[in-house]
Amino acid sequence: MQNRDADARQARNQRFVDAATQTVVNMFSYTPDTIDESVNRFVNGTSGPLRGMLNANNNVDNLKGLFRATNATSEAVVNGAALEGIDEISDNASVLVSVRVTVADIDGVNKPSMPYRLRVIVHEDENGRMTGYDLKYPDGGN
Repeated sequence: MQNRDADARQARNQRFVDAATQTVVNMFSYTPDTIDESVNRFVNGTSGPLRGMLNANNNVDNLKGLFRATNATSEAVVNGAALEGIDEISDNASVLVSVRVTVADIDGVNKPSMPYRLRVIVHEDENGRMTGYDLKYPDGGN
């Protein structure tokens, strides 16, 4: 029984990490042909303050417009992710994610890759669905 509890806890911890990394990949990955789909996928995987910020002031449409204006492609590759902690009362977990983002212009020329470090707060709802609840840049930087 104890082993099963440990396995279930480890599986839940991994789901928090997986949700955080997917949130980051969805946030940074798009092509000119998939902007609507990519941004919608990112937004649909959010909740809480992050969702509120995205839904405020026409931010989703503004983000799509910005991506269209750049006419670029962006790809995110996660270098690593680790569970920092879980708040069992709020069902929120803090996950540190290290990602490298490469943007290519309309001609396919890659700009230098940019590293980012993010703290992703993941929320688990009553149905077990996990969403990106908030994003923070540790120590105020990337």
